[in-house]
Amino acid sequence: MSTDLTDEQREKHREAGEILAQVREEAADRVEVGAGHLEVAEYAEDRIRELGGEPAFPVNISVDEEAAHATPGPDDESTFGEEMINLDIGVHVDGWLADTAVTVDLSGNPELAEAPAEALEAAIEIIEPGVETGEIGAEIESVIDGYGYNPVVNLSGHGLGHWEQHTDPNIPNRAVEQGIELEAGDVVAIEPFATDGGGKVTEGADEEIYALEREASVRNRDARQALEQIVEEFKTLPFARRWLDTRRAEMALRRLQRQDVVHGYPVLKEDDGCLVSQKEHTVIVTEGGCEVTTRTR
Repeated sequence: MSTDLTDEQREKHREAGEILAQVREEAADRVEVGAGHLEVAEYAEDRIRELGGEPAFPVNISVDEEAAHATPGPDDESTFGEEMINLDIGVHVDGWLADTAVTVDLSGNPELAEAPAEALEAAIEIIEPGVETGEIGAEIESVIDGYGYNPVVNLSGHGLGHWEQHTDPNIPNRAVEQGIELEAGDVVAIEPFATDGGGKVTEGADEEIYALEREASVRNRDARQALEQIVEEFKTLPFARRWLDTRRAEMALRRLQRQDVVHGYPVLKEDDGCLVSQKEHTVIVTEGGCEVTTRTR
């Protein structure tokens, strides 16, 4: 599991994190009642490119009971109301990744937004070589419980690989007995989620994010054109339907899904329809602890 990062690779992780920290703050500042989801997502994705990175996945804009995998469609006219908004944003530099998230609370539930942020800080404090992932989960669960909320137990933090947004190890949001020991050189995203509901999410019907499953021969011209763009630009990283240049992108994606060439990420929603909050940083495990790459400098 351990990643022996070269100095150059570590620097690219850092560069991705610095870009991401800046874009996270700028994007969060644009989340206000009446602003458009698509406008905020495209602002953040364009800004990432301006600063020298590439989006590692489409900007996730999750509202109220949504927890993950929600991003605007190409003609989305949704605007923010008095809601709980989670922004989850990723950057890569030559395939080396950083991942971060923040809750912007417009719903009047500041403590629910604070709970995962404080849980994240408690988790980061104990990260060093030899710490078990279950211990990190116990810290997260303890803080969120202390606020009177539940962690979302079937979502977790994760490792970040080269061109891989989700790798081992999983970092649970609750105490587990069988954990994996972190090692120096591991790059992990710590990602507490809190809810005033029961603490589980399930898949909804909406789907706007996809990723390549395998390369294959495709007969339909639009689907073939879409696949060429996916392989060349996004490789194995998630992408949005609105990123595709091909005509009839929705139909092309359906064809690619039917052939198991791409898979979709349905929006995940809290089972009880309750609010979900989130905070996330990327860290590199070091000999003496960890380095948070996505903090604002």
